[in-house]
Amino acid sequence: MKISTKGRYALRLMLDLAVNYTGEYISIKSIAARQDISEKYLEQIITQLNRAGYVRSVRGAQGGYMLAKAPGEYTVGMILRLMEGSLAPVSCVEDECDRASRCVTVEIWQKIQEAVENVVDNITLADLVTRYQEKTEPIYII
Repeated sequence: MKISTKGRYALRLMLDLAVNYTGEYISIKSIAARQDISEKYLEQIITQLNRAGYVRSVRGAQGGYMLAKAPGEYTVGMILRLMEGSLAPVSCVEDECDRASRCVTVEIWQKIQEAVENVVDNITLADLVTRYQEKTEPIYII
């Protein structure tokens, strides 16, 4: 399984909205500048996030986007599945095949899927915000 740039950028976009939340809507232009991602590409991603109800939008000069819910209500898995679809490493994990009853390797793929899901479904945007703040916290030397 490989996460596409669309999935990675969607996660960065959602994290940017969470980290920079001030109660006001945030423009795609400002997110694009901070994240060094094309505005056009972010517009495609934000459209999908908006349709899914993950973000709210307002048009106009003071318009932009904000999270529809608190950062703790979004998991990395939710965002990646929206953008990528299934996170299964191979299709036979989700779709029953005629070899399933005698296939030994399907057990490997199931374990890989369980491991991935255990990670992405247990990390929230709030967790990422905390980690971001820890990594960007200024160091004071006395």
